[in-house]
Amino acid sequence: MKSISTNNATVFFNSEVYSELNNYIKTNKPSKIFILVDTNTHDYCLPKFLERLESGQINIEVMEMPNGEEHKTIDICTGVWEALSEYNADRKSILINLGGGVVTDLGGFVASTYMRGITYINIPTSLLAMVDASVGGKTGVDLGSLKNQIGVINEGEIVGVDTSFLDTLPQNEMVSGFAEMLKHGLIYDKAYWNTLTNLEKLDLSDLDQLIYDSIVIKNKVVTSDPKELGLRKILNFGHTLGHAIESYFLENADKTPLLHGEAVAIGMLLETYLSTKICGLSNQELELITEGILKTFSKVEINKNDQKHIIDLLQYDKKNSHGIVKFVLLEAIGEPKTDCIVSNTLIEEAFDYYAS
Repeated sequence: MKSISTNNATVFFNSEVYSELNNYIKTNKPSKIFILVDTNTHDYCLPKFLERLESGQINIEVMEMPNGEEHKTIDICTGVWEALSEYNADRKSILINLGGGVVTDLGGFVASTYMRGITYINIPTSLLAMVDASVGGKTGVDLGSLKNQIGVINEGEIVGVDTSFLDTLPQNEMVSGFAEMLKHGLIYDKAYWNTLTNLEKLDLSDLDQLIYDSIVIKNKVVTSDPKELGLRKILNFGHTLGHAIESYFLENADKTPLLHGEAVAIGMLLETYLSTKICGLSNQELELITEGILKTFSKVEINKNDQKHIIDLLQYDKKNSHGIVKFVLLEAIGEPKTDCIVSNTLIEEAFDYYAS
């Protein structure tokens, strides 16, 4: 597969990842190499990665953070900043983020702010990070349970997608990443959506190409609108309600936390229903999308009390302006519409549709 050029970075695939990374290190001669991992990638991915990393005489320091969305916090950033300082990281040091979306988001933010910015490289190890989190330069952390409230848009130097890391991934994490691939089809390419919802006709050898195609879609969107002033907003389809649902399940002790993709899948179903009421999406496509998502994602119980709290959390969505919640909805598969305003009554209707 050919590499993909973004605005400031390049995405490399599989064996090319290591030749390009090692060439970058040889050419740029960083003062030190820091590798950020979480507890899972430390055990399952780091040994394999270090085997293929050629650092020469350059010192490598590994920094480990706890695994999980609940640790995507400023407190963890502070620990990483302090470790960088303690190990004498300077502006010629590089930070390699080896992990899923939490590691690439947090590590990118740490690198972008340490000494006003050092070079970072993302090596995503989860499907979600490969097709979404590590591409496009969005970095940041959560504010309490509120998703991605603190951060900057700043691309790394290289994104290295080695799909063999997916062999270490639990099934539920694979499913979580698949939600973002479905989203890319819904907002951009109906043929790609159709392929993803007919996986029984494919086998594992097709997965690399599907991942590549998903990254191509995201890259086309973010390179045309890196600061999310217009087109890039379409990537938020399913995320307005999805992030609120994810935050609510994360902060509520009575609920089992949802993975990002699990919450976004619910958000896409709800926002697809809203699309029929506001954007003229056909009932036929509503049924098609509902069936396609529920092929992979189990339904989650969300009662009336849950709905109220989830709707309250919408006020914190980053697309809002002047106190107005704005949604991305669909006029048809592959035809999104941004800046849609939705009443709470319609949102409650959407939850009723999901429950039914």
